[in-house]
Amino acid sequence: MAQEQYPMQEQISYELGLKLRDLEENQRLMKERILLVGQNLIDFEDKTSKEIAEMKKSLYNLSSDVERIKSIIQSLSEEIEKSARREELAILSRQFKMFEPLKFARISDIDAIIEEKLNDKLDKHILHNKDNQKEEGKERESHPHAFWMGKT
Repeated sequence: MAQEQYPMQEQISYELGLKLRDLEENQRLMKERILLVGQNLIDFEDKTSKEIAEMKKSLYNLSSDVERIKSIIQSLSEEIEKSARREELAILSRQFKMFEPLKFARISDIDAIIEEKLNDKLDKHILHNKDNQKEEGKERESHPHAFWMGKT
């Protein structure tokens, strides 16, 4: 019996050794897998943190661009409010054409302009005649034979 127990003990210890080796192998494989998963997790975390940093930078740039665009739009809207609209300009243009202030004159204004022009021409004519008479008087006095020429 003792001999029968011994091989049985060997067989049990052999089986336990095999199971122990299988468990150790499984443990080693699990450890490698866990290390691989951990390394992949660290790589993924680094990659995502870089992407998040880039997104934050891009978001900051976009928000500053949006603020600039808002200020430009605000200033443009203020300028547009100050300027006249096309319809308003068209109305003013039609009103201006209706009155045409440069062509609009009263009859009394036209009479005054005509009177002024006539007086200017009359004054010029009178001055011209006086100048001619003075020249003729000088010729009579200066010419020795004025009497014989019929100028006296």
